[in-house]
Amino acid sequence: MQSRPLRFDELPGWRPAEAAAAWPAYIASCRALIDYALPLRSGVQPTAAMLDLSRRALDLTGEIAEISNFLTSNFQPLEILGANGAAEGFVTGYFEPELDGSEVPDQQFAAPVLARPDDLIDMRETPAQGWDRTFEGARRAADESLEPYPSRVQIENGVIDDVTRPVIWLRDHVEVFFAQVQGSARVRLPNGTRKRLVYAGRNGRPYTSIGRILIEGGEVPAAEMSLARCKAWLRANGVSQGDRGREVMQRNDSYVFFRLEDEGPAAGPIGGQGVALTPMHSMAIDRNIWPYGTPIWIASDLSSAGLGSGPTGRLMIAQDTGSAIVGPARGDLFVGSGDRAGEIAGLIRHSARFIVLAPLGIAAYGAA
Repeated sequence: MQSRPLRFDELPGWRPAEAAAAWPAYIASCRALIDYALPLRSGVQPTAAMLDLSRRALDLTGEIAEISNFLTSNFQPLEILGANGAAEGFVTGYFEPELDGSEVPDQQFAAPVLARPDDLIDMRETPAQGWDRTFEGARRAADESLEPYPSRVQIENGVIDDVTRPVIWLRDHVEVFFAQVQGSARVRLPNGTRKRLVYAGRNGRPYTSIGRILIEGGEVPAAEMSLARCKAWLRANGVSQGDRGREVMQRNDSYVFFRLEDEGPAAGPIGGQGVALTPMHSMAIDRNIWPYGTPIWIASDLSSAGLGSGPTGRLMIAQDTGSAIVGPARGDLFVGSGDRAGEIAGLIRHSARFIVLAPLGIAAYGAA
């Protein structure tokens, strides 16, 4: 991994007010780190310097000048570069869907959201010698050896029905599928109360973008691809077993399981670090490279997605991860909750300068 050091005054659009806006998200990560809170999805461990800075950050008052001084005095901006020595970061967006659902199935709500299975083993947390790293999820076979956890199509055909259960029911499998892609969802029940689907594990199979499948198959032009267009195509082509739309969804082997919480809608969804996400200041990163809680300055022109009016920078905190977020200069920006956030998130596919704020005085930061 190549990088080049920068001064803070060289960061595109650097401004203390933006750093202060991201401060509550950073403090949430700091608290989780110093409390040694277990993340939902484990990753590389924070450095000793990072933990020390987290403790010191909690003692600050939160004034803009103080925050700016803390960052500029204790961090070294490192711009991540590609193999050719040029900046080649890339960001996308994601959001928390708001869906209708029911705790009991009926004709309107018939698509189950499954709980974490009793036999799922997280191989990322429990490595086995000789294990095929293509698969992060496993279960015990009849002879007690480890085998890859079933794929999406196998799960939907009922092979794990005896070790899991539905936690809630949604309108159709399209809604279930995209709740899994986003990793969380708010659910409105018929009586008006709200609940939240929180990530509880995945089968560990490789993630495949069905949007890319539809584009490459000539079903939807790339310029017209959006979340709404993708959902419309799937439903128009059928979402029952054996239908073309369902078959396309099942080409994504990755399957996410959830737990249901009573948490109100004010707080954000829970990310991989185990803390509530903050719109436009929380980011999903490659958890095998960057520790949770890492501040990252993202410089890009997101105006075509309805964010800002031109090139600028914003401070993001590494608080989440995703199966499709791979590489040192790859980020997924959490936009917020609801339909409007979904529209914006679907438009974010932008090149970006990816500038990590690494603690001063350490020889290297981030896993190779």
